[in-house]
Amino acid sequence: MHVFYKINAKKFLVYGDLCIENQIKILKIKTLQIGSVPAEIKSLCAEYEKRLARYGVFEQVVLNDVKNAASLPVNELKKKEWEQYAAKIPKGAQVVLLDEGGKEFSSVEFAGYIQQQQLGSVKELVFIIGGAYGFDPEAYKTARMHLSLARMTFSHQLVRLVFMEQLYRAFTIIRGEKYHH
Repeated sequence: MHVFYKINAKKFLVYGDLCIENQIKILKIKTLQIGSVPAEIKSLCAEYEKRLARYGVFEQVVLNDVKNAASLPVNELKKKEWEQYAAKIPKGAQVVLLDEGGKEFSSVEFAGYIQQQQLGSVKELVFIIGGAYGFDPEAYKTARMHLSLARMTFSHQLVRLVFMEQLYRAFTIIRGEKYHH
């Protein structure tokens, strides 16, 4: 009988007392979001970003607000925001939109989704947090999945923090660490 253990992005195949080390690919995860957040949320996001670094490559990219956003029609604003997002999506990355109409997961189910991506052919996951008015229709054509954190609507600033906490929780579930309970 053999068992796999994952420690610091390495996979260890164990046959009884014999351990064979195999390097596994590291899943790169990036979040894209537009606009600034209050200092308190920024500080908490930085804490989760530091914690996530233990599990592989994580990058949080905050894009500038669209210039003259208040004077633009909503559809034009969403289009300009999408242009900024699209410019930051690495070639070949799998895109997931955080969208109130998306698929809902429990924390354990989300951990399972992340683990599936780690074990599959996905090299990079990009989670995009929409602005106050959501996404341009082009975003939906590009995305592999739409993910909802809850049936309730949260501000896009708060979604950053909630999502990072859930991502951290997912990795602790995958590793069997105590944080989840």
